[in-house]
This record gives sequence, C-alpha cells and structure tokens, in this order.
Amino acid sequence: MELIKKNIHMDRIKCRGSSQLTLEEDINIPDSKPDVADVIYEKGQIQIEEVKPTEDHVNVRGRLLFSVLYQTREEGEKLVCLEGKLPFEEQLYMEGVKASDAVSIKAELEDLSVCIINSRKLSVQALFTLKGWVEELYDEEAPVDIYFEEGGAPLEYRKVKMELAQIAIQKNDIFRIREEITLPQNYPNIFHIIWDSITLEDVECKPLAENIGIQGDIKLFILYEGEGENTPVSTFETLIPFSGTVECHGCQDGLIGDITYSMGHKELEVKPDFDGEERTLALELVLDMGIKLYEEETVEMISDVYGVAKEVETIDRGTSLKQLLMRIDGKYKVTDRLKVKNPEARVLQLLFSAGSLQIDSKTITAEGICIEGTLAVQVLYITGDDAAPYNCLKGSIPFTYTLEVAGISPMDTFTLSGSAGQIQAVMIDSEEMDIKAVLNFQAVVFRSLPVQMITDIKVSELEPEKISELPGMVVYVVRPEDNLWNIGKRYYVPVEKIKEVNDLTSDEVKPGDKLLIVKGM
Repeated sequence: MELIKKNIHMDRIKCRGSSQLTLEEDINIPDSKPDVADVIYEKGQIQIEEVKPTEDHVNVRGRLLFSVLYQTREEGEKLVCLEGKLPFEEQLYMEGVKASDAVSIKAELEDLSVCIINSRKLSVQALFTLKGWVEELYDEEAPVDIYFEEGGAPLEYRKVKMELAQIAIQKNDIFRIREEITLPQNYPNIFHIIWDSITLEDVECKPLAENIGIQGDIKLFILYEGEGENTPVSTFETLIPFSGTVECHGCQDGLIGDITYSMGHKELEVKPDFDGEERTLALELVLDMGIKLYEEETVEMISDVYGVAKEVETIDRGTSLKQLLMRIDGKYKVTDRLKVKNPEARVLQLLFSAGSLQIDSKTITAEGICIEGTLAVQVLYITGDDAAPYNCLKGSIPFTYTLEVAGISPMDTFTLSGSAGQIQAVMIDSEEMDIKAVLNFQAVVFRSLPVQMITDIKVSELEPEKISELPGMVVYVVRPEDNLWNIGKRYYVPVEKIKEVNDLTSDEVKPGDKLLIVKGM
C-alpha cells in the first residue's frame, strides 16, 4: 500500500524587515548656476544600487536622486533646475535570511523638503522607508489516492475537494516604452527643458497566451525655454497612451495576475523634426515588472483513512494552503481645497499639478480591506508678482477607503498596490483652488486554508482485546455530531456496507435515525 501524492506549488514570505531612514545634507549651488531666491518645486527618487544579504541581515546601498526647481532674481533667467544625489547605506535586520537568498527591496520616499540656507546653499532633507523580504517557492505533497497491493488489507478512505490557487509563474522582467511627441504648431521651438514630470496613469496588466499585455497612459509635462530673445518660459502637457506585451513563456489567458510595476530608467531629450527645428520630444521609459501568476485547480485530497480488518494510523502534518478569494480593483475620488497662505503669492494662472500616494495602513475589516493614507499634492502656478512670478502650493489630503471584499477574514492574506491619477487643480479665486484626484487600488486576496496533510499511513494488526470488544451486531442511534464516516470508523465497518444493510441511497443521516451495524459485514 502506498500513498499517491500530488505536488501543490506554493509561495510564501520567508522573512521580512524594514527600516526608516533620514537623509540630511547641505548642498552648495554650483558656480555655473545663479543665486537662489525662492525654492519652487522639488521631487526625488530612491535608487537601489546594491543588495547584499548576510546571516540575518541585509546591507542595502543606494542614493537619493533629487531635483529642485528654484527662482532667481537675476535678469533674463527666472527658473533654474538643480539636480543632485545623496548616497546612503543601511543594514536591515531580517531574521532567517541567508547569504544565498534573493532579497527584494522596496523604497518608499515619504517626505522630501528643500530649504534655503542662503543664496548659495540649500538644505535637503528626506525621510524614506526601506522594506525588504524574501519570497520562496515550495511544494506541498497532497495525498490524492492510495495504491493497494494485491492481497493487501482493505481500507476505507474519504476525499475532500479543495479549490486551490497554485503559483504558476514567478519572474521579473522589464517593459520598454519609446515614444516621440511633436509640439503643436502654436508652441515655440524648444531651446532648453528647465523641468519635466513623467508619471503613469491607469496602467493595466493582463495575462495573455505566452505574454503579459500592458497598457496605460503617460502624463508628460515640460517647462521649457523657447528659442529666440525675450521668449517667455513655456509649458507643454500631454497624455500619451501606450500598449504592448512582455514575453512570458507558459502564460495563458485565465491565470490570476499579481503584477507590480515601477518606473526605472527614464530619458527625455529634444530632437529636430523633419524641418530641422527643435520640436520633437524623444521619450524612453523602462518599467521594472514583478510578475506572479496563479492558477486555480480543484484537488481531491484524502482527508481521513481507517481500516476494516487492520488497525490504521495516519501520520499527518499541519499546514496551510491558498484559495483565491478575490482579485479586485477599486477607485476612490478625493477632493479638497487648498488655500494660498502668502497673500503676495496669489494665483494668476495654473501650470501643472501632480500628486503622490502614501499608504499608511491597510487592515482587514468585516467589509474588506480598509486603506488609510494621504495624497501629497503640488501645484505649480504663475503669480501676479513680477519679482517672483512662479510659486508652488503644497498640500496633503488624508483619505480612508474600504476595498470591499465579501467573506474576508482576519486570517486571510492579500497583496495591495495603489496609485494616484487624474489629478486636477481648478482655480476658485486668486487665493484658493479645488483639487480633485482618483486613487486606484488593486488587490489579490487569498483565503488561508489550514489543513492536516496526511504524509504516511501505518498499518498494524488489530489488538485481540479490541476485536473482542466490538459487538457482533448493534442498533446504533445517530447522534447530532455523527455521520456515516465516523460511525463506520468506530465499528471498523465500510460505509458502503452500512448503506447497503440499511437501504440508504445517500450518505445523509439525521439525529435519531437507527442504523443496524453488523460486525464483519
């Protein structure tokens, strides 16, 4: 007799760790750039350069890339962009990590502020969190059948059907986007790009046959200096749709995708158009993609065994399997009003608005996944002050949103990602503006199924005392907790024989029913 087993491909987080870091440094303005009068806008990105795991620790090395748009009082040059980088090195404590593990690191920039020390020096301060984890793939051996040798002892066993989610594909890849955008005729030629903003909106990833389909929009904004003397600073904003595929061997339509993406390398340069004029923007983006695909399968697993003529003992082990509960997308609209605090910096014209989503907590409730966080908004605008014509209004909009998941329980697990899109700023008057945005969330929720997995079966002779204690015939009155299986197991009688003697057509019995149990039948 032998247990026949089926491998269930599973994934899990082996270990994880996090650390919050603060970077602070004074930056001197290069001699080639004019004095600082006002800091208008800042943006930053954490770039991971090296991840080196050791025993229970992970060394992370990287840098903060920052850009600062500032205003000068010098004649002929109003806006200047300063770029720089701040290196960092941090050690994450991750119990259980080994030098051979592949560690994933995610950096979340929570706050970036730039202050003026003097006209030739800036203070850059950043707060960010490093999160590290190790994912591992493993197999659970589920017993699905029993092979009986000829002349072997008869056994009774029952199966339970389980809808399971198995990991089918896990890989990292990149998706390249190349686009060329020509300025409309009513825009001046580009002499120099002062500032740019490149963000993604409404990105969707879908498993296809041997590919991952991806589509979305690129929101591009540039602030540039036009050609010719006395040409004012101009702005250009556009939405660029994109679509394509990433090759993924073994992928097929119908798999459940848990696909993440982040913007990696990006490059924007000005090229001449067909007439030789500097009017074409060449954009290249690289999206770093984390691809996890699950497949659903119904597995009939042996849940219990007992002997008829022999004593049968099962050896089992407690474990947990996954069942897909739901893959869900949600959108949440946020609105708020921001007011200009400095009356001298009144709004004359809005130029550009952008926002970043910060998720502070995500908890399971009776209704679903409760998400709390903030949307940090920056709005670049023109003021009515000729001495300081540009300014930026910054604000933080808190939100609480529940992604509804029917039937979710505290023991379930999920992955969640979110992004901010369709950010719009509308002037109410010269001191106040209305902010609207749509927050996009995606979650894959798994039910945790605790099971006792049978790993082996031991068969031995029945003890004589136990045989003698068994009645030759008994009328058994069914109790509320009874079923045919545990009755047969108690008296070492096959379930089918009980049904045959009692003329039963199903396995259903009710409390109070009387069953005739005959020994050796």
